[in-house]
Amino acid sequence: MAELSGPGWVTRFPTSKDPDDCSEPFRSNLKAFLQALAEAHATVSIAATLRPPQRAYLMHWCWMIAREDEAPEAVPARPGVDIDWIHRDPADRPDRDASVAAAAAMVHAYQIEVQPSLTSRHILGEAVDMDISWTGVLEIRARGARDVTRIAAGARNGSNPRLHDVGRSYGVLKLLSDPPHWSSNGH
Repeated sequence: MAELSGPGWVTRFPTSKDPDDCSEPFRSNLKAFLQALAEAHATVSIAATLRPPQRAYLMHWCWMIAREDEAPEAVPARPGVDIDWIHRDPADRPDRDASVAAAAAMVHAYQIEVQPSLTSRHILGEAVDMDISWTGVLEIRARGARDVTRIAAGARNGSNPRLHDVGRSYGVLKLLSDPPHWSSNGH
């Protein structure tokens, strides 16, 4: 019997936080970029690398129900994820408000801020969500560069365009619309 949607699903199919779980060549590129950040004394906190497709399914459809007005009964089934998106009232009739509330609770528990994709680079092992910060001037070496790049102006975090240029030299590209997201192709 399928289990009703709700925040209890969030702990299932966990996302990795380990760069070693990424696919090549992104794994090596990411590890080289992380090494450069460490040598520059930046602080890095990784929230996600490889995401199981089951988790992507759950994240995508809870968002669609809670934020995009998708009908719970229209959500396609996924093998291996025995979830029931349709909550019912005491008379066993579909209860749209309860279904939306359960999906919204999942969105909140996942801490989703941007619509999740069913074809995310995370599923392929070609993305990382990470927070980067530093104090003072960041002196970081781009891949293949003899001299360091000095980042003295602008935000002292992953939103800094000069840091994006350094990341690009390593093959780790910033997705501007999603603050923590970096990937093999910028998506």
